[in-house]
Amino acid sequence: MLPDAWRLSLGTLTAVPVRPPLLVDRRRAGTAMVLAPLAAVPLGVAVTVVALAGHAWGLPHLVVALLALGAVVLGNRAFHLDGLADTVDGMAASSDPQRSLAVMKTGTSGPAGVAAVVLTLGLQAAGLAAVLALPHPVGAAVLAGCAVCVSRAALAVCCRRGVPSARPDGLGDVYTGTVPAPVVVLLWAVAAAVLALAGAWAGSSWWRGAAAAVLALVVAAVVVARAVRRLGGVTGDVFGASVELSLATVLVALS
Repeated sequence: MLPDAWRLSLGTLTAVPVRPPLLVDRRRAGTAMVLAPLAAVPLGVAVTVVALAGHAWGLPHLVVALLALGAVVLGNRAFHLDGLADTVDGMAASSDPQRSLAVMKTGTSGPAGVAAVVLTLGLQAAGLAAVLALPHPVGAAVLAGCAVCVSRAALAVCCRRGVPSARPDGLGDVYTGTVPAPVVVLLWAVAAAVLALAGAWAGSSWWRGAAAAVLALVVAAVVVARAVRRLGGVTGDVFGASVELSLATVLVALS
């Protein structure tokens, strides 16, 4: 069961080539979402390597931040950014849930979605640049990579038991409602500890990393709650929106 869940998580959330899982069911899907921060480790490593290379070459922090975010976008095929754009477009299109879901399913980006992507990437870049300016460059690079991994814990919030699916035939339906609430809490507690330790290594206050995780959890919960009220539940696009907004929150809080 675990190998299938791991391949499902890695193959869905990154561009790393893996063999397809032998079986996909709700149990494996839930485990895949819990494993999401670990599946994002290749993306975190890419960010760390870009940050270290940028420091070695003396590049401006903002330039390095943009290059690192570009590596993340390439590493997950802009999967989550697409979800962010579709979610914002859908919620901005109409107060009718079915109309909003229809807009989200078209796959095209309107003004609201484009603005959301630009603003979110801007916040991520500005926050990451500030993180890379912390006193200890190696620790700062590792902290940046950890932030990317921690943001994927937002997927467990989207898949918490009790959260309904807005579209029974959607990509996210098999994942929805598969993660027990205690597991969500434990996952974010570990995320807070990781950010606290990495932040202290980078020269920041340990509590800032923990606070960043708490704030990201709150943002993910708000996105999910908003989706349930407006759409009747969550979709795969909402998953992506939660990840991108959680990453922006972590990086801004760490800055």
